Amino acid sequence: MDFKDRERGEEAKFVFDGENDFKIAARRNRLLGEWAADLMNLTDEETDAYRKAVVQADFEEAGDEDVIRKLLGDLTAAGCDVSEADIRASLEECAVEARQFMSDRA
Repeated sequence: MDFKDRERGEEAKFVFDGENDFKIAARRNRLLGEWAADLMNLTDEETDAYRKAVVQADFEEAGDEDVIRKLLGDLTAAGCDVSEADIRASLEECAVEARQFMSDRA
């Protein structure tokens, strides 16, 4: 194997890892949106729309703060007794579930 082949392999792995990380984050956010929708007693149709809104919220800035801020605001407005720590704990649980789901598909 020459240097060019190795370089192409590293580039392909970088692209794959980036795409995989994106898919895991999107799945995590959908699961988190479903968790929050359940707390807010949303209908099935509203839950579907809310999951999508949570995924979209993650594009506002790098990191998880945009998602946490959205959920905290929405849950507070809905009268749910949920803290930022509760949201962060659920986010971690959803991340584990999303990673497991993706690794099971591999």
